[in-house]
Amino acid sequence: MPAAAPTTREHDGGTARNALRRRLRPGRPLRIDRYALLAVALFLCVRAFSLVALTVRAASDGKSSRVLLSERWDSLWYVRVAEHGYTYTLPAPDGRSLSSTAFFPLLPWLERGIRAVTGLSLPAAGLLVSAVASALAAWGIHLVVRGTYGERAGVVCVVLWAAVPVGIVQSMAYSESLFTALAAWGLLCVLRERWVAAGILASLAGLTRPVGLAVTAALFLAVRLHHRPGEGSSRDRTRAVVGCLVAPVGAVSYILWVGARRGHPLGYLDVQDEWGNGFDGGWAFARFLTGGSVPLAVAALVALLLLAYWPHHMGAKQHQPPPLLAYSALVTLLAVGASGYFGSKPRLLLPAFPLLIPLAVALARRRPALTWTALTVLTTASAVYGAFWLTGSGPP
Repeated sequence: MPAAAPTTREHDGGTARNALRRRLRPGRPLRIDRYALLAVALFLCVRAFSLVALTVRAASDGKSSRVLLSERWDSLWYVRVAEHGYTYTLPAPDGRSLSSTAFFPLLPWLERGIRAVTGLSLPAAGLLVSAVASALAAWGIHLVVRGTYGERAGVVCVVLWAAVPVGIVQSMAYSESLFTALAAWGLLCVLRERWVAAGILASLAGLTRPVGLAVTAALFLAVRLHHRPGEGSSRDRTRAVVGCLVAPVGAVSYILWVGARRGHPLGYLDVQDEWGNGFDGGWAFARFLTGGSVPLAVAALVALLLLAYWPHHMGAKQHQPPPLLAYSALVTLLAVGASGYFGSKPRLLLPAFPLLIPLAVALARRRPALTWTALTVLTTASAVYGAFWLTGSGPP
């Protein structure tokens, strides 16, 4: 008796999984080829151009570009953690107590380790971490994008990421470059079904920023798409389980440690509340943009949501792998929906590099002259904006 034909749902699900598997090309060996070298070289050129612009602008204002990059705002907090551990608290003028436990530990651990080995100052160590991590992030982004859209799209996406308006943050002693490197390589391992490596990188990302859990979510989704009960070898299923168990350990362990210090499991949320950070779906940001008008704020919030939705919609139309969509959606949601300082939002979106993929794919399909003209204009605008931004109000 012939076997029953699969249902439409089963057939569609299997087809989707097989198509995804073909795009991700699991097991493909990593290699440094000319396209990867080109992507990283172009990234370094964009960053160098931005740093030259900053140095010139800072000198005209009588400021030090080194201090601007490594000894203000969050950079100081990471140095305090590296120097003193989590003992520093700053009383705010309004009576709030700003705790250093708001800052995750991986960057200060690296700063302290580099100082011990090289003798560099902690701020200089922070700059070194960001310099190396940003180059690794560029390499990882290229590999992630080219696996689905080809070499040229991968190169273009790296240049776009380097040339975003707040790209100067990639060169600061902040955690964005470190986090993006861990996220990009973690996502690459997710896409190539290297589950244990993906779990380890997701855990390290979770020790860098709380949004590291977005990498964990991408891993969970990929495992769910690739594995059904009874499918696959026992060895592969074991690796997938181990990866999923390891992935949330970094973020969850730190959050629980802060909670233990505060006296209850969710004490980390209290720390964030003292810093004025929370989640309101973007309502406070919308009201800020519209001067407090409720009707205009509603319209602005709808516009923000549509703006955040558009690159994900385009990514889905371009068959972007679901783990990338899930990762960028969570990073975008947490950045746009946060109720903290509004000037931080562009910086918080910096790790969401999949948002740039639709534009990268579109530019990669154009004539080379048009593509590189557009990238040159964006690079110049980013360098000028970054120089004036950092010598002015700058990132919080």
